[in-house]
Amino acid sequence: MKKSSVITTSLPADLVILLGRYAAKFNLPKNKILEEALKLYFDRLKKAEYTCSFRKAAADQEMQSIAEEGLADYLKILDE
Repeated sequence: MKKSSVITTSLPADLVILLGRYAAKFNLPKNKILEEALKLYFDRLKKAEYTCSFRKAAADQEMQSIAEEGLADYLKILDE
């Protein structure tokens, strides 16, 4: 079982109202909605980090050379 931690935070009133409405509408605890929302947001941030790192790598000549060498090796293996 996962260990839980308690946090205290402030949210804008409109978000608290929406949270309460959706919790009631779907009969879910508010903390479960917040937990899922945070998971989705962190996944989005992780994708943004990957995108940023790939863009940096694409602009790096050394990384392009390494990738091209790897592709050449891969194609050579396929030919064998």
